[in-house]
Amino acid sequence: MPKVPMTVAGAERLRSELNELKSIQRPKISRAIAEAREHGDLKENAEYHAAREQQSFCEGRITEIEAKLSESEIIDISKIDPIGKVLFGTTVTLYNIEKEESVHYQIVGEDEADVSAGKISVISPIARAVMGKPEGEEVVVKIPAGEVQYEIEKIEHI
Repeated sequence: MPKVPMTVAGAERLRSELNELKSIQRPKISRAIAEAREHGDLKENAEYHAAREQQSFCEGRITEIEAKLSESEIIDISKIDPIGKVLFGTTVTLYNIEKEESVHYQIVGEDEADVSAGKISVISPIARAVMGKPEGEEVVVKIPAGEVQYEIEKIEHI
């Protein structure tokens, strides 16, 4: 199975969440289940059922994060020599030719994407259009409303 690219920051966020779930949430939920059991009849014990549901969610998320981390290839763009082309992890400044304005995006893994924070998924139409292209090149991005033409203004290894 091919590895899924992930930035160092994205991997750190997942590891931090995993640590929180294992060291804080899991023991807290176990205590809640134990307390609910002390209240007697489990069939009609809402606290017990709620705690078991939380436990199920927590364990599912732990499994999901562990799988994502094991399937990922962590790429540290700061350790890759700039080659003048857009790569995974680079931050690219694109000039929208029609609107005459610039936008900045870092190309990240699927789980890390957050357009409002300037992070777009490596599989997004914009990222696919600019990957491997050099500064100064014009690209056409197909979007639902038609096409947008950009010029790659700047590529940064941040």
